[in-house]
Amino acid sequence: MNEVIKTFTSPPKLKTPRLILRRMTRRDAGDMFEYAHDPEVTRYLLWAPHPDRAYTLRYLRQVENSYKKGKFYDWGVEYRAERKFIGTCGVTAFDLPNSTAELGYVISPAYSGRGIATEALSRVIEFCFLELGLNRLEAHYLVGNEPSRRVMEKCGMSFEGVRRGSLFVRDGYEDVGVCAILRSDFDNERAVRGDY
Repeated sequence: MNEVIKTFTSPPKLKTPRLILRRMTRRDAGDMFEYAHDPEVTRYLLWAPHPDRAYTLRYLRQVENSYKKGKFYDWGVEYRAERKFIGTCGVTAFDLPNSTAELGYVISPAYSGRGIATEALSRVIEFCFLELGLNRLEAHYLVGNEPSRRVMEKCGMSFEGVRRGSLFVRDGYEDVGVCAILRSDFDNERAVRGDY
């Protein structure tokens, strides 16, 4: 765990053709609030819409403090062409004794349908396997959020099943779908593409 804390005390910038994944700061409050206040964005997420920009600013201050302690594992997603903060992607939880992590993401609906979530998640998967040396990565989605499942599958994750009534969200218990990818799956796919 010490290595993970050290890594995320100052998370490295991760780049893709269209994106920069970087640490979040309070300067991102305006861009984050644009999507975080929308009930449609949070419909399938575990957090409620941000009520106002001041709430978003307080949240980002908390994030900055968590980075300092190495206890926050999400990157902000910046759209390079516009230098605009458009979402988050990263690790929501580690199970280091079993070399496993859970991944999560949210992208502003203004940028949906462009493959951005897939691009960001693919880069985080690569980092987790190649830089952190993990063996298994999984991602969860509330059943009904099929676009999120498609993102996972486009990133090489396999659907493993549904945990019925396994998560209490707002008004009741929800069914949760699980997708995962192993390091061996990742290596095999890279070999097929000739990425070595």
